[in-house]
Amino acid sequence: MTYRRALDAVTGGRARAWALEALAEPARLTAVRHPLGFLCLPLERDGAEGVCLHLWSGGFPHAESTTSQIHCHSWDLVSHVLYGQMRNVHANVTDAGAGATHRVFEIVSGASGDRVEPTSRTVRHSTGLVEVFGAGDTYTLAAGRFHSSMVPEGGEAATIALGRGRPGGHDLSLGPLTTPAHHVARRTLDAGQTARAARLIAEHLT
Repeated sequence: MTYRRALDAVTGGRARAWALEALAEPARLTAVRHPLGFLCLPLERDGAEGVCLHLWSGGFPHAESTTSQIHCHSWDLVSHVLYGQMRNVHANVTDAGAGATHRVFEIVSGASGDRVEPTSRTVRHSTGLVEVFGAGDTYTLAAGRFHSSMVPEGGEAATIALGRGRPGGHDLSLGPLTTPAHHVARRTLDAGQTARAARLIAEHLT
């Protein structure tokens, strides 16, 4: 399975070689513009496990979030930085009533995109721990922890992202209080653009 092979490569110091192998046949890949601002090259989704390559690059147009960059996953994340610098910015989120600044939205993903549903939960948030990681670093984030993944302005970075779902978890995002329910389509890149993205990552690694 790709998840186990990728995890073994990351923990065994072979992440670069594994990524180059995964990129060797770009015709098998379809890159997606993710609402959180990066390109996602999905490699596997097998039940609760998934593996993707994530690319942040100014050389490609990126999707804009309709809520915010602050989100939490329904799955445990293992992220390995292939190149560039990543900042994992934790968010301290507290429930609030009249003084709330944001609403919690549930993100329900499907084949046609994401359904963004407002919940009754309203909150305030502040910046918590800011972790900075460079090429060769690996970090983890438990399901249910609000955070944002940032690169320095104008920076280039790529990661291997491994996810393992937890039963009963939900994908959530913070957004404006009055934003209604809506649907966000996931925009895919064509074969030529996908190949260019794969080639960019490979060139950085070689």
